[in-house]
Amino acid sequence: MPIQVFSEHHVLINLKEKPHRVENWRNGEHRDFIFHKNEIVVTPAGVESGWRWHAQSSCIVITLEPSHLETFAKRELGVLLTADQLQNTPQFLDQDIAQAGVMLLDALDAELGSDVMFESLARVFLVKLIHKYGVAKTADDPDFSPAFSSAQYERVLNYVALHYDQEIRLEDMASVAAISPFHFSRLFKQTIGESPHQFVLNYRVEQAKQRLLEKEVTLIEVALSCGFSDQAHFTRVFRQRVGSTPRQWRLSESV
Repeated sequence: MPIQVFSEHHVLINLKEKPHRVENWRNGEHRDFIFHKNEIVVTPAGVESGWRWHAQSSCIVITLEPSHLETFAKRELGVLLTADQLQNTPQFLDQDIAQAGVMLLDALDAELGSDVMFESLARVFLVKLIHKYGVAKTADDPDFSPAFSSAQYERVLNYVALHYDQEIRLEDMASVAAISPFHFSRLFKQTIGESPHQFVLNYRVEQAKQRLLEKEVTLIEVALSCGFSDQAHFTRVFRQRVGSTPRQWRLSESV
């Protein structure tokens, strides 16, 4: 496999029982090693990587879009990743990550037909991956303001997760972070990349997607349970962010 640079992260998991020889070139460094079962190779986006396999292998390769990983880490885990996002890990034994990957593969092979089930397995995999191999921002990062810490962000995220079905004011979020509303709005956008208002709307849309998968729930019930004032407001915000109406999105996911 020739040396290439990909825009996605690659997580390669070895499933083969018998150890076998593999060569890997990473950013000019040559590695010649024996690949064992449940060993994982994490190749972040932008890393030059090429392979030579000396035996037939059995691997799972999971690719991750960096922007999606960043969003998941922020909204679901309260983790602010650096530009690198994942550690450049050329070889590491990790049975836990391997098992999570196998569960994803089994779900696809079995054609379970449940988006909720598959997404729950994907979340398990991502949570384990980010906790073990994620590179979080610290106060030393030039684009991270010490005036708005990861701990403050996590408190705000938890507050939004508990109250997204209700009215959420800027003052409430600022109070949770223990910052004045004026400074909170500026620091939040500087650190997270979007305004507090946009963040709340995007969070509500993501929660609405989960509810839309419940076929028996009406659109107005989804709208009100996710903090939208009415169905028209829900439809307008959803279309702006997703590119289709809630009804169209639900139909596309049920195909």
